[in-house]
Amino acid sequence: MKPVLKYSVLVLAILVIAALLVFAVLEQKNPAKDYRDVAQRSYRIFIPECPAKADFAGEKMPLELIYVKESFDREIMINTFMHASTILMFKRANRWFPLIEPILKKHKVPDDFKFLALAESNFYNAVSPSKAEGFWQFLKATAVHYGLEVNDDVDERYNVAKSTEAACKYFLEAYEKYGNWTLVAASFNRGQEGLSEAVDNQKAKSFYELYLNDETSRYIYRIVALKEIYNRPVKYGLYLRASDFYPVIPTYTIEVDSPIHDIPAFALRNKVSYRVFRDFNPWLRKYTLPNKLKKTYEIILPKEGALNSELLQKSLVPSETYFHDTLKINEIH
Repeated sequence: MKPVLKYSVLVLAILVIAALLVFAVLEQKNPAKDYRDVAQRSYRIFIPECPAKADFAGEKMPLELIYVKESFDREIMINTFMHASTILMFKRANRWFPLIEPILKKHKVPDDFKFLALAESNFYNAVSPSKAEGFWQFLKATAVHYGLEVNDDVDERYNVAKSTEAACKYFLEAYEKYGNWTLVAASFNRGQEGLSEAVDNQKAKSFYELYLNDETSRYIYRIVALKEIYNRPVKYGLYLRASDFYPVIPTYTIEVDSPIHDIPAFALRNKVSYRVFRDFNPWLRKYTLPNKLKKTYEIILPKEGALNSELLQKSLVPSETYFHDTLKINEIH
C-alpha cells in the first residue's frame, strides 16, 4: 500500500474512533436521555382486577354477562386511575358521610345511596349544565316538589341535611313504582318519566337489560365502582393515612325566625367572617334573609376553635376501611 493511502486510512480510522468517543461522552452527559431511560425502565401500569361479585343496595350486578362486566371494568379503571379526583372524593366523604348516613338509615333507604351523592357531585357544590345544584344535584322543580325552598334568597339544595331528606323522599316514592333500588338510582339520573318509558318500550325487567343514553347507562356502574374502591382502597393502590382525610368540623346551631337584614354583620356578631358563614350556610344566597314566609331557619356555625387544622387533625378518626398503620405503610414496595 502506498504511504499516502496508508496515511489516509490511518487518519480516517482515528477520526472514526474520535467521533465514537465524542458520541459516547455526549451520551453520558445527556441528563434528558438519562431521565427518560430511567423513567422507561421504572414506569409500570398494573391493570386493576374487575371484581367477580358486586351489588348495589344488595341487588346483584350480573357480571356473568360480558357487557355488564366490561361496563363495570371501565368504571373501575377510570376511577382507579383518576387519582386526584377519586382521592378528593374520599377525603370529602369522611366529612359528609357521617351526616348523610343517619338520614338514609332513618328513612330505611339503603346505605349505598350515599355513593350516589358522591358520584353526583364529588361532594362539591357544583352546578350542572342543566342547572342541577347541590350535593344531590336537584333540578329546581324537583327540589321544590320534594319540599325544598328554592328562590332568590334561599336555596335549600345547598343544605346537605335538608336535601338528603328530600332525596330520601324521592327514593322511597320511586321504589313504590319500580320495586327495585337499582332502577330507583337510575331514575334519579334519567328521571322517572324517561326511565319508565324506556322500561316499557324495551319490555325490560332490570336496569341491566336496558339500552340507555351513555350517561345513564354508565351511572350505576360508576356508583358501584366508587363503592368498591372506597371499601377496598389498598386493592386499588390507594394508601390513605388518618391525617389525609378532611375531618368533621364541630358545629352548633342558631334558630332564626325573623329577617336578617345584614348577614355579614350577623356573622361578625357571632365571631365568624362572612366567608366562613357562607361555607357553613351556602343555602343563603344573598347578603340578607328577608324571611317573607316567616319560617324558622337553622343557621350552622363552627364551634370556637373548630377551624384550627392542627386540633382537628389530632381528633380525626377516619373509617377503619381507610386506616393503615405504620407497618402496613412500610410494606409498600
